[in-house]
Order: sequence, then C-alpha cells, then structure tokens
Amino acid sequence: MTVMAERTSHMSVEDFERIASTTPETVTLEFIGGRIGEKVVADGDHETITMWLLRQCMQARPDLDLHPTQGLKAGGYRKGRVRPDGSLAPIAHFAGQGEWADPDGVLMTVEVTSYDSDTNQRDRQEKPAAYAAVGIPVYLLVDRGAGEVVVHTNPDPNAGRYRDLHTAAFGEQVALPEPVGIRLDTEVLKNYVR
Repeated sequence: MTVMAERTSHMSVEDFERIASTTPETVTLEFIGGRIGEKVVADGDHETITMWLLRQCMQARPDLDLHPTQGLKAGGYRKGRVRPDGSLAPIAHFAGQGEWADPDGVLMTVEVTSYDSDTNQRDRQEKPAAYAAVGIPVYLLVDRGAGEVVVHTNPDPNAGRYRDLHTAAFGEQVALPEPVGIRLDTEVLKNYVR
C-alpha cells in the first residue's frame, strides 16, 4: 500500500472514490492529505468497544445515532475521505447523503486504535487534524495501546487541530462535553486490551 500511496499523492477525490468503491469488504481505504491509506480490518475487541460505545450513546442520548460505518468528507483543502469508527449525529442525519457525507452537523467522531504500524500516524495525528479542520466539536480516541481515552475538544479549523485534550486512563469516568453531553465509565475497557 505504501507504493500505491506514493504514486497517488496527486490523485483526485473522484479517482479515489472510484477505487474505494471496488475494493473488497476486507479492506477499508481512506484518503487523507492527498494519500490513500489502508485501515486494518477490526478485531473482535475493537468491535466490542465500538458496540459498547454505541450502547452508551443510545442510552444517554436517544436523540442521536452513532454511525459505525459512515464515511465523511474531511480535511477541507486536502479533500480527505475518512471512515471513523463512529460518527455521532442527530437521528437520520445522514439519510440521502451517500457513502461520503458532509461533516456539518456531526457532533463527535470516534476512533478505536488498532494494533498496526500506522495507528500512531493515522489515529493520533492525521485524523484529529482532519476532524478539527472541518470543525467537528469532539473527537474521542479510545487508545488501546496506551490504555487511555483522549477527548479532543475546541477545534481550530484554521490550524487543523484541537485546542483542548483531556486524557483519562481506562477505569476513570470521562465526561464528553456539549454538544455531546455524555458521561462514560471506562472500567470495562480494561477487558479489551492486549
């Protein structure tokens, strides 16, 4: 995939979408910073965390949906295409938007780290920058490698970064601020790390 990324650094969004639409279901492609990236297929613990978070959101905020497969247009000038592990938005927010939806109205994006060589670059650097650049209010990173949850808030779209980060070890209570307004007990996450 690295060779492909280097050769396609000037690829158009349309070309990327055409390629992504023909890839097998076992591979997920993203287009961040003008480069194609491959997202590792999630393991059982990764999916269990995603489903746990989905239940927490539904119980605390039944007016919202956490979409685990919706692709987003993210990155503004970079014409990025990302597929978060979760996008929190009002019910039916993505209806009629297709595979790559506009991020306006998304309250929070979620990533759960994988155990691969790209997770640091992808989940801890590129994705927060892309989500901040489009003004998504909250980015929640469930970092299995570090055993912590990182809540990114106060996006600065011009700088492409979040101004505020709050880090909590697995087992602590975590407040997801407005517009999300959910409190998480992260004790259970200790069960899903290597």
